[in-house]
Amino acid sequence: MTINILITVFIGFAGGLAVGSGFVAFLTVLGIIPRLTQLTKTMKMIHYYEMAVITGALAGGFISLNDYTLHFSPLVLIPLGLMSGVFIGLLAAALTEVLNVFPILAKRIGIDGEIVILIMAIVFGKIFGSLFHWLYLVYQ
Repeated sequence: MTINILITVFIGFAGGLAVGSGFVAFLTVLGIIPRLTQLTKTMKMIHYYEMAVITGALAGGFISLNDYTLHFSPLVLIPLGLMSGVFIGLLAAALTEVLNVFPILAKRIGIDGEIVILIMAIVFGKIFGSLFHWLYLVYQ
């Protein structure tokens, strides 16, 4: 029994280190916080931005490890879900723009001058895939 607990603790700690390292690498390599302070012209407040990111990561980890249930009405959940989806989509688009994924992909598949078609194909694929998932798989 003790060995199972130790193995579980080790795997949990290793997973936490992997996710935390990835998160820090993401913030460091892309330089999100310094770039954000440059855009908003608030370089003096960079420590507040860093503390907000750390607090958000800790709160998100704590909430995901505990069983919390928030009872909202559907009228609140619809705009909340819409805003969350838009945020994730914009974050993914910003990452691909920063990393120059679309021009590289377009060049590799041979449609250099038609990047708009590539982006629209990805957008419509995401929309139809999400609708299929929610309308067909979730409501079965």
